[in-house]
Amino acid sequence: MNLAALLRIALRALAVNKLRSALTMLGIIIGVSAVIVMVAVGAGAQARVEEQIRALGSNLLLILSGARTQSGVRLGLGSNYSLNEGDAFAITREIPGATAAPAVRGGAQLIWGNANWSTVIYGTTPEYLPVRQWTLAAGRGFEPAEMSGAAKVCIIGQTVVKNLFGATDPIGQSIRIRRVPFTVIGVLENKGQSMMGTDQDDVVLMPLNTARNRVLGSTTLAKQRAVTVIWVKVEDGLDTNALADQVRALLRQRHRLQAGADDDFSLRNLAEIMAAQEASSRILTILLAAVASVSLVVGGIGIMNIMLVSVTERTREIGLRMAVGARTRDILGQFLVEAVTLSLIGGLIGTLLGIAGAFAVAMLAGWHVLLSTNAVLLAVAFAFLIGVFFGFYPARKAARLNPVEALRFE
Repeated sequence: MNLAALLRIALRALAVNKLRSALTMLGIIIGVSAVIVMVAVGAGAQARVEEQIRALGSNLLLILSGARTQSGVRLGLGSNYSLNEGDAFAITREIPGATAAPAVRGGAQLIWGNANWSTVIYGTTPEYLPVRQWTLAAGRGFEPAEMSGAAKVCIIGQTVVKNLFGATDPIGQSIRIRRVPFTVIGVLENKGQSMMGTDQDDVVLMPLNTARNRVLGSTTLAKQRAVTVIWVKVEDGLDTNALADQVRALLRQRHRLQAGADDDFSLRNLAEIMAAQEASSRILTILLAAVASVSLVVGGIGIMNIMLVSVTERTREIGLRMAVGARTRDILGQFLVEAVTLSLIGGLIGTLLGIAGAFAVAMLAGWHVLLSTNAVLLAVAFAFLIGVFFGFYPARKAARLNPVEALRFE
């Protein structure tokens, strides 16, 4: 008996008890749709982490000034001003494959006309943008004369543009930052949120000397050429851990720290942090898929249960088929095809419901989901395997019936 004939017989048998067949498929439908939705949610979370990694910039080291103690109170990182411009220049000059961008950070209120906005201020160098893999949407960057002369120019992020200027072109406009007039010379491309949820576009960049001398710094800070943070970009293909060790050794040497003494700075390898988060999101995807797959197994058990009932109900039919010449493999194939057909139909319906469910989650819950063709095909293939696995025992039981006893069955 060929496959087409077996499929016709299977569909005819399933059509006899439509409600029972539908209820049997329900477990597979729920299982497949749950797998697709959960995998889409997990893949969306993983894609979001990868998006944040690209937004922050890959292969980055972050060096923060150390902490100091004042009146018995230990202040936070950045309060010691242990880093300076020379450290950043030394990293770029002496460590192959590293590019450093020093910066001072603070907050300030921006005023333009009747509008105002509170934001984060970074005083930095032209290397900051390539190190952070950040481009300009409009305008230009800082020129050497503006860097050396502490010019009152700035580059602003998209959030600042939206809240301060609205639909007005900000290029060439004059804004006040702590009562100091600045000319907007550039607008940054949209960067999005960081992994910590902060808005990276809510920022104003200005020349390092300008920030230190006119906006954020003090006389002492300016004399020391101090900075609060140094971003270090590692070239692709280089080991960030090995380069981080070189940076630490260089800074300890420049700061004249004795062997065994604690670092007076904090060095963080962002690549390691981001890799850990990416691995966590990948594990979450696998866990969600595994939990959803349990319902597929439950659906398979339902198929096996119904197929065993069907074998019992159709014992005389099986005996009659054997009596007129049906072979063992024909009976085995008949019931196995019935089980697989139930599973596949349920799998296809579950696929449609799963895709619709994923879009519903994205629209109603605002959750970032990502549908994968491989995940859909894998769910359907798993449904097929469930049908084969749980349908084999009932099919084998039917095929091994004794024809004489089957004909006598009441």
